[in-house]
Amino acid sequence: MFLTDGPDDASITYAFAHGAGGAMDTPFMTTVARALGERGIRVVRFEFPYMAARRTGGKRGAPDRPAVLLETFREVVAQFGGGKRVFIGGKSMGGRIATMVADELSVRGVVCFGYPFHPPGQAAKVRTAHLETLATPMLVLQGERDPFGNREDVATYTLSPSIRVEWIADGDHSLKPRAKSGATENQNLMTAVDLAAAFMSRIVPPA
Repeated sequence: MFLTDGPDDASITYAFAHGAGGAMDTPFMTTVARALGERGIRVVRFEFPYMAARRTGGKRGAPDRPAVLLETFREVVAQFGGGKRVFIGGKSMGGRIATMVADELSVRGVVCFGYPFHPPGQAAKVRTAHLETLATPMLVLQGERDPFGNREDVATYTLSPSIRVEWIADGDHSLKPRAKSGATENQNLMTAVDLAAAFMSRIVPPA
């Protein structure tokens, strides 16, 4: 099952994966997908097997084993023309899994909304080894106070020169700011969407 936003004949297709705890139709996923669609990008949302099972009455179990998550992404990319025709990415876990198949599949690029650089409260347990050598162009849209990797944390990492990190003002892991910041959640999401659309358009200019 897929949810698709944006023009069917778009020059850019983005396979957008959900995070560990939220399905493909959460408010965050829906807002981002629709906004990218309005900017001329075809966005394809899908679910990993464990999340799809929840939708059909299955148990609310933990995410699938990494091998299953990776294979799901491979299958989705194949269904939409192969890596040379698509961008991939996702929210949190979905984005992380995308980075793990990006070079293998030779995708156009990766866009991650809130990358889980480390578990909350466990800054020493970094998940960046494969990001040191990533060849695929990658954009990370990260909240400045994300507990999975804030500005101070990420500044200490060695990341591939193909990776660009854009910081979303006062954002948490879902890019949501605190009320006192003066920004709104929607403003932050639209800032992230504009950056994502510009990144993909630079790699594949509109027809």
